[in-house]
Amino acid sequence: MAAPTKDLTSEILAALSDKDSLSSKDAFPNIEFAELKAALDRLGSRFMVTYKQIDQEEAVLQPEGQQVAENGSHEARVFEALRQAVEGLSVQDLEKAIGDKTVTKVGQGNAFKAKWISKNKDGKLVASVDSIQDVTREQLQTVQNTRTHPEASVIAALKKRNLIKLQKIISFEIQKGPKFALEMVKEETDLTADMIESGAWKTATFKPYNFNALGADQHAGALHPLMKVRHEFRNIFFEMGFEEMPTNNFVESGFWNFDALYVPQQHPARDLQDTFYISDPKTADKPHAVDESDKKDYDTYWDNVKAVHENGKFGSIGYRYPWAADESLRLVLRTHTTAISTAMLHKLASQRGPDGRPPPARYFSIDRVFRNETVDATHLAEFHQVEGVIADYDLTLGGLMEFMKIFFTKMGIEDLRFKPAYNPYTEPSMEIFSYHKGLGKLVEIGNSGMFRPEMLEAMGLPPDMKVYGWGLSLERPTMIKYKISNIRELLGHKVDLNFIERNAAVRLDKN
Repeated sequence: MAAPTKDLTSEILAALSDKDSLSSKDAFPNIEFAELKAALDRLGSRFMVTYKQIDQEEAVLQPEGQQVAENGSHEARVFEALRQAVEGLSVQDLEKAIGDKTVTKVGQGNAFKAKWISKNKDGKLVASVDSIQDVTREQLQTVQNTRTHPEASVIAALKKRNLIKLQKIISFEIQKGPKFALEMVKEETDLTADMIESGAWKTATFKPYNFNALGADQHAGALHPLMKVRHEFRNIFFEMGFEEMPTNNFVESGFWNFDALYVPQQHPARDLQDTFYISDPKTADKPHAVDESDKKDYDTYWDNVKAVHENGKFGSIGYRYPWAADESLRLVLRTHTTAISTAMLHKLASQRGPDGRPPPARYFSIDRVFRNETVDATHLAEFHQVEGVIADYDLTLGGLMEFMKIFFTKMGIEDLRFKPAYNPYTEPSMEIFSYHKGLGKLVEIGNSGMFRPEMLEAMGLPPDMKVYGWGLSLERPTMIKYKISNIRELLGHKVDLNFIERNAAVRLDKN
């Protein structure tokens, strides 16, 4: 049984007294690593000893290897049994003679390969040579005695046959320190009033502080990596004068999620395979205001959206189909946070600035959205969307491109490329790409566009007020920053809690 640490320090000093250095592997073979390390740290902090940790790999016999070292290799045992049976043995008789079916099967194959045995005319197995050298047994006995073998190829071959295994052995090379002594001086841990009064503190030896010691684990909570990156995005938005939108409605009606965004009711995004629909209750009430005085405004908005879809309005020819109110009221798990942006822009339309028109505004949101996706390494059925909206007068597409460059530069992303795209509710629309040095190619980092006039004017915004909109996922930049290749390691039941607790706070490379 290992000695207590306080006695072990004395044993180390005594063992080192008549030597310049010693190996813990030889001097203290039965002391556990943690206990020996604690004693050495105690002596090392007082400069009584110095030590160096040595990591080695040693070969240890597996149970089958132990059996071979004691009784001989499988092939040698097969040969010996056949040598003693001069007239040979059948396979069944050989199994009875050896008493182990596995040894017989494996040994028979190896013995044939080494040409130690053969079959006679009667079909019996017989010894082909007078004597053999059991090299495998000799190799294992060498490993057993020395924990290694002069030839690395032998170790590899024995390990491949599962006769040995390699295990890591940690030992210490210990040497005398500048303050080496055979006994440790008693050390005081506290300065007391009595010591000050008597003056004993002048000659007392105080225990030094160990500034390298780790503190006790506090088992404190930790922010998820997504929340750390989300915090960085929020700071960028606030820095640029944006107001955060309320995003606590995970369930939206089809009106706000699709129809108000000029998404036709026959659009593939509204199919069951793309969207989660609520079963109870199935439908919502028509959009309405809390204040009855605004009821007319909501009724007008409802009628405008219907007109835009069916026959066109505000310069649009519409989709030319019979728009169904029931479809518009179906409840869904929101597929994008743009549903919230639409509601905020509708509220903006009722506000009036000093000039009697809706004032310019900047909104952003970062929250969960839901898609009926097939789950794989880069897709989940729910993810986080980062969205920004700017409403102002006489905005242009060039201004949107310039703003995107400024916004992404604050995240350390430069050299943007823009590609024309299609969105039902923005025209023109652009996908945003950036060159990824690690992948050596352009990767899509977001989507953007200018909201369509038939969407904005339907809610009461003036024709000369334009709105920029753009969005990106929160997961993609988080996976890049934390070097995660599979999104299921970031969200869901496969997440490693140690990864969540130990990762440092991320800082986007701002320029």
